[in-house]
Amino acid sequence: MKYDIIIIGSGPGGYVTAIRASQLGFKVAVVEKENLGGICLNWGCIPTKALLKSAQVYDYLKHVDEYGLKAEAIDKDFDAVIKRSRGVAEGMSKGVQFLMKKNKIDIINGFGKVKPGKKVDVTDTDGKVIEYSADNIIIATGARSRQLPNLPQDGKKVIGYREAMSLSTQPKSMIVVGSGAIGVEFAHFYNSMGTDVTVVEFMPNIVPVEDKDVSKQMERSFKKAGIKVMTNSSVESVDTSGDGVKATVKTKKGEEVLEADIVLSAVGIKTNIENIGLEDVGIITDRDKILVNDWYQTNIPGYYAIGDVTPGPALAHVASAEGITCVEKMAGVHTEAIDYGNIPGCTYATPEIASVGLTEEKAKEAGYELKVGKFPFSASGKAKAAGTPDGFVKVIFDAKYGEWLGCHMIGAGVTDMIAEAVLGRKLETTGHEVLKAIHPHPTMSEAVMEAVADAYDEVIHL
Repeated sequence: MKYDIIIIGSGPGGYVTAIRASQLGFKVAVVEKENLGGICLNWGCIPTKALLKSAQVYDYLKHVDEYGLKAEAIDKDFDAVIKRSRGVAEGMSKGVQFLMKKNKIDIINGFGKVKPGKKVDVTDTDGKVIEYSADNIIIATGARSRQLPNLPQDGKKVIGYREAMSLSTQPKSMIVVGSGAIGVEFAHFYNSMGTDVTVVEFMPNIVPVEDKDVSKQMERSFKKAGIKVMTNSSVESVDTSGDGVKATVKTKKGEEVLEADIVLSAVGIKTNIENIGLEDVGIITDRDKILVNDWYQTNIPGYYAIGDVTPGPALAHVASAEGITCVEKMAGVHTEAIDYGNIPGCTYATPEIASVGLTEEKAKEAGYELKVGKFPFSASGKAKAAGTPDGFVKVIFDAKYGEWLGCHMIGAGVTDMIAEAVLGRKLETTGHEVLKAIHPHPTMSEAVMEAVADAYDEVIHL
């Protein structure tokens, strides 16, 4: 069959791109080897948030007396928590199926491989190969858990994120290697469920891409929750020959052997670009990424790539935005290239982390003269009333022109607050404009205004 666009992969890049392309009048097909929605919907973003919600509810129940309430025989059912998470993912996948049908998008089940001449071979589960063609082919095959040579995953004692959200029994102890978003979210979840958790991070700070003040607050919160944190440390080897795992960890003080039931490897991702025909077509890659221009065109006309397989941030909302930009440009619709300096990042542990723009350190390195403000949630009436006073909002402005350079938050619900900073930066909002925009009281979001006021020496509630 001949299509206007064939998209390989149905994650948040692929399925969103397909829907927008259909809206623009293109005849679209999506090739998917597993479940609609990709890793994000089935094994990432969505089911992990279901797990974390269960952990949050359980934590509330364990501290119900702090809210003037009483409850007895509080316990958890680990298997039921896992089943709820899987049920949420399955329901969302069915929702994507509905959207595909609604938008008249063909679903081709199987493994897609690009070929010269704008063709795609799709191999189904029986090994049958069918050739399809299109005017435009978009590669959106995403990524998977990266494996280190000294930390090979066996899916049982050394696991990745997929196994971490579908374990049949709860481990008594776990070592989490890596403290990016995936690592800290699972560390928080399993700790909340009662697992003894140790986080091992190679860099000097956990969540190392974040502002240093945020990283330090996260480490304090984790230690307060009973999570052991080892920074400036690396797992050199693992021994899985016994009942559990023995991990040899190199630290500044020397080597230390940690014992646990399971090791979770959360050291980043590996793109899914092997065996999909890139070499046959002549598509250029560099350092495990497909090289594209501002409109996601590869070096070969008619072939595009979006999402985790390209050099941008490996985030679901980035993949969706890239796909929309790609097909809108294809359709001749006026669109702007994505500003990768204004991409928000979110981590959904407790406390949550949300950030956009430059950290204080990066802003200083760029030569800006800064105005920096910070407002702690311990001074927020809403946060105190909710029993969530940990964390803060930090804002960074250019002292000369008032440009909002960065915003960094850690605390309860901050992932729902960061969009104010993203929109403000998009509209080139200055600090004084944020100050004069009246924020509702009492809310967590007014901490943004208070932090800006602190930067300009006008703060009232500190």
